[in-house]
Amino acid sequence: MVVVMAGENGNGSLSRAMNAKIMGSGNEAMVLAHGFGANQSLWDKIVPKLSQVYRVVVFDWTFSGSIKDPNLFDPKKYSSYSAFAEDLIALLDELGLTSTIFLGHSMSGLIGCLAYTKRPDLFRSLILLSSSPRYMNTEDYEGGFNKSDIDQIIANIESNYENWATNFASLVVDKADPQSLSRFQKCLKEMRPEVAVPLARTVFGVDERDILEKVDIPCIILQTKNDIVVPASVPIYMQKKIKGSCTVRVINTNGHFPHLTAHIELLQVLGEVLGF
Repeated sequence: MVVVMAGENGNGSLSRAMNAKIMGSGNEAMVLAHGFGANQSLWDKIVPKLSQVYRVVVFDWTFSGSIKDPNLFDPKKYSSYSAFAEDLIALLDELGLTSTIFLGHSMSGLIGCLAYTKRPDLFRSLILLSSSPRYMNTEDYEGGFNKSDIDQIIANIESNYENWATNFASLVVDKADPQSLSRFQKCLKEMRPEVAVPLARTVFGVDERDILEKVDIPCIILQTKNDIVVPASVPIYMQKKIKGSCTVRVINTNGHFPHLTAHIELLQVLGEVLGF
């Protein structure tokens, strides 16, 4: 598999800062964007197969523990998904990519939706993996968390980040796969607590439900059969709101990280819906 470090010709300052890599040599580009507390390494199980079909782009968001420059993450700048969407747009422009297939895990699914509304030329389709437009419940919407739950999460991150990271990982990764659980715990603990607190406030406080109606390209929503972070009602809600053709597929595994715990099933579903 050919791996190109994006920006290695000296012209890509953002792609270098975000550790962007391009693998494979297909005609179409597929962009993989990780979620909260993760980094690009969590895609490792599916990249080899995908790179046989696509040029696969992976990168790290500025909050990731693998980012070399600790000053890249500015809590004020990243207090909403808008700055992440602008980073994504700038990265794709820098790499010279248009009409991409975008696969976003968790928070990144909605960042992709937001980026699409700003620059539709950059995206051909969106794949939303374990994504949610809002995590907080309202009277007429089940996000999965009450405000008191989210307040407690923030308080636990602030008081003992190491302990919270261990416990949170065990809730969101299928315990039947201890290797994957350990892998996400390691990623989560690499993220600095001073980054984790404001980022958690952003993610758990977000409400991007209105953006869904502005998405009018083909979308695939992928969900596990049991995800503590994203209730089963959320993919159905998103499917109804999105204007483009939208398919929901349920992957037969538990937890929030099917690309870690059920990568073969995930690749099968992707192959079926994308035709490879």
